[in-house]
Amino acid sequence: MEKNLLSLTRRDFLAKSGIGAGLALGSPSILKGSQKSERADEIRVGFIGCGKQQEVLLNAMVNIPGIHYAAAVDIMPDRLGRAFGTIRARFGNNIARYVDVEEMLEKESLDAVFIATPDFWHAPHTVMALEAGCHVYCEKMMSNSIEGARNIVEAMERTGKLCQIGHQRRSNPRYRFTQQELLHKHQICGQITNINGQWNRALSASQDIVSKPSILPDAATLRRAGFDQGSEKALTEEQLRHRFLNWRFYKSLSGGPISDLGAHQIDIFNWYLGAPPKSVMASGGRSYFKEREHFDNVMCVFEYDTPHGNARAFYQVLTTTSAGGGYYESFMGTDGTIQISERATYTNIYKESSADSAPWDELVRRGILKKEGVAQTSTDKNVIASYASAPPDKYALPGDLNKPPHQPHIENFFQAIRGEASLTCDARHALESEAPIYWVNQAAENKEIITFTEEHLHA
Repeated sequence: MEKNLLSLTRRDFLAKSGIGAGLALGSPSILKGSQKSERADEIRVGFIGCGKQQEVLLNAMVNIPGIHYAAAVDIMPDRLGRAFGTIRARFGNNIARYVDVEEMLEKESLDAVFIATPDFWHAPHTVMALEAGCHVYCEKMMSNSIEGARNIVEAMERTGKLCQIGHQRRSNPRYRFTQQELLHKHQICGQITNINGQWNRALSASQDIVSKPSILPDAATLRRAGFDQGSEKALTEEQLRHRFLNWRFYKSLSGGPISDLGAHQIDIFNWYLGAPPKSVMASGGRSYFKEREHFDNVMCVFEYDTPHGNARAFYQVLTTTSAGGGYYESFMGTDGTIQISERATYTNIYKESSADSAPWDELVRRGILKKEGVAQTSTDKNVIASYASAPPDKYALPGDLNKPPHQPHIENFFQAIRGEASLTCDARHALESEAPIYWVNQAAENKEIITFTEEHLHA
């Protein structure tokens, strides 16, 4: 569906769809930040999609100077009203409100747009904005299909505009320091042989989203916005509204939990290893939510060939439990293990007992690492042998992020617009990392091992 839509011109596309897509409901946060900038290089910003993720992005932007919030588009008047009220209360200016993406792009003189619509709209909206002369910050995944993601890359390169994809960990100082200094420069963990990652979501957070029918778009609006695509039968207004609120459940609208949650961690796998995987095998099922199109639980194993040897990465995403220690990525090597997360609670480094202590001691002396615990080994002289692993020493990574996790990524985007930096995750780099993710659902559904070819991963 998406590939066909993108083959149309921007005007024809909007004539067909008629309207921009909105997100699910949620209350806006109370924002605190700097005063409105009067800088000559003020960047005029528009929002496409005013749901919960737009609120997250706006919360991360309010302390960044030199931004003028000019316009927003959504198919929900309630959402537009909330965005309008929040920005007026915080910055004292009125944003222009639209229900048609093309109208906003044609009428407003915008430097950049932030796209936080459902996944199946990411590629069409991004392409339209790039063609309208705007720089784009688009949430991950780039699309619900690899064809849509490739269309974004082509449009970015054809128009010469910047396109940042919302893999915000790539701009996180802790993640960048760990990747550049500890894993690559100092190789503190030795040879990385295994990686684990997870993101589990509680059952209570995975239930159907419901809302008052009175504030939801009507059936005609939702059909124009494409929420009926992929259905073989005509849908009632109630069914369309369920798709609108719960678009992550439907194959034609999203990639399911593996892209919704897993994309962040799998992106870190690829980035830290500096190589794409050569294969994936996966398993999953509708273990609890039997009526959903996507599996509610998915587990997968990627295999990598790196300059330092073979490595395997296991990832799980569960939507029926929050157990298991939050969300994180764990890189296990011959000399040590790094567990890292956006949450400092789940971030630590462990030194294997067999590793040379000198490099670790030097990093402690320089203040890069902080030793938190010394492993206790058995002193029983009567023990002849043991197959138990010797316990590792524990270290802490430096630096807490004292700002919203998305803020460094958005700062990088605006710095790049001003010519002060390069993007940390432009569309091409994002596609190189995201491409393997598009094949996980197929591997799980067919119980097959997919060996990646250039056709699978071509960016």
